[in-house]
Formats: sequence, C-alpha cells, structure tokens
Amino acid sequence: MSVKTMAEVAASGIEVDILFWVGCAGSFDARAQRVTKAMAQLLDHAGVSFAILGNEEACTGDPARRAGNEFIFQMLALQNIQTLNMYGVKKIVTACPHCFNTLKNEYPELGGSYEVVHHTKMLQDLLDSGKLKVEGGSFKGKKITYHDSCYLGRVNGIYEAPRMVLEHLESDLVEMKRCKTTGLCCGAGGAQMFKEDEPGDKHINVERTEEILATDATIVAANCPFCITMLTDGMKAKDKQDDVMVMDISEMILQGIK
Repeated sequence: MSVKTMAEVAASGIEVDILFWVGCAGSFDARAQRVTKAMAQLLDHAGVSFAILGNEEACTGDPARRAGNEFIFQMLALQNIQTLNMYGVKKIVTACPHCFNTLKNEYPELGGSYEVVHHTKMLQDLLDSGKLKVEGGSFKGKKITYHDSCYLGRVNGIYEAPRMVLEHLESDLVEMKRCKTTGLCCGAGGAQMFKEDEPGDKHINVERTEEILATDATIVAANCPFCITMLTDGMKAKDKQDDVMVMDISEMILQGIK
C-alpha cells in the first residue's frame, strides 16, 4: 500500500481527515512496525483519508520529560508543534499511549492543540459505524486477556474502548487479577524502558506475565509498543512464548476483517 506524507498531500493540494502519528517505536522497532502496518491497512480498509509526517516526525519528547530532561522535551515538542501547525493538522491518531498522552495533554501548553485519538478508540468508532466489519474467525471462543497500559488506562481513563473492540472478535475475555483502575504497569513507562534495572527481587514484566498466565489465556491483547515488548520478554523469561501470543488490538482486528 502507498501511504502519503503530509508534504506530498500539501504539494498536491488535497486534504486528509487524519494525521497518523507513527511514533519512534512504530517507526524503528521491528515488532511495532507490524502494528503500524496493521493500523494503516485498517484505516485504508475503512476508507479513512490519512497521511503521516514521515521524516518530519520527531519523538514527542515523552521519554525525555519522564527522565527529567525538560529542555530536550520542550525542544522536541516545539519542533513538532511547528510542523503540525504548518500543515494545519486538526486530528491525530496514534497507536502509542505515550505519544497519545503527550500530544493530547502536554502539547497544548506549548501552543499545540489538536484532537488526539488513541487507535483503540478509533477502531471502536469505525466498528460501531460499520466502516469496519469483523468476524471472530481464529479468535472466536478463544480465551483472551487484556493488559491495560498505564498511559491509556489510569492516566487517561480509557478502559472500555479496547474491551468493546475485542468484543467484536467473539472471544472469551478473561480479566486479570489487577485490571482497569488497579492495572499493573508492564515495567517500561516513565522512561524505565531506557535505563538499567534497580535492585529488587523480580522484574515487573515477569510479575505481570505471571498474572497473565494465571488466566489460562492463549492471547494477551495490548495497545502499546512498550507493553508488547515487555510482555513478550516476560513470556520468554517464563518459556511460554510458544503458548501465549502477545498481540496489538489492531493486529487482531485486521485478522478478523470480513
């Protein structure tokens, strides 16, 4: 498929409904690239006109701010805001809760106010409106558990949209002991992804993996590239990578498209 950049769209004089913010993980991490591709295919399938920034997209600055480097955060944010405002961007969709939170809640104070939607909410809207139609297929009746990412769940209070999307797959959703408002972090947030381990008895992702395994689910649905990495590593640590698949919700919906 051919995905246009905002520069190409502007040069041709046409307008798009949505900017798809790909994010660092979605651009450079091989596993997250598959999620980016799935989401682009779903938007295309639903007839949504969208474009990406391509090489003009910089990191939102989330890891820098979480790690305490406010200077780098503001430098990156102002650069992105200048680019977004230059193209007159109104609505943004992203598959990363960290990008979602930063663009939605932290950019306005620096002059970047946009309608920002996480891809799980976007998929819910497309499914509810009938622009996307799915059937259970390979997921029908399968035991699935859903991991609430911190930045989508507890930080932004979005719990139902991803679960309603999963309902369309006619699977058996089993909740973990800690879910929704009491959900457990995967261990990567707050820039922890990029620093060395601190002293402790157990890795957080292993603790979360044990909770996943306790549900007897064969698939864990996630909505965040960091969570996917951490939970996949957790499954490997428990030697369960062949028994439990870690998938993004968009990948699951793509498999079920009629």
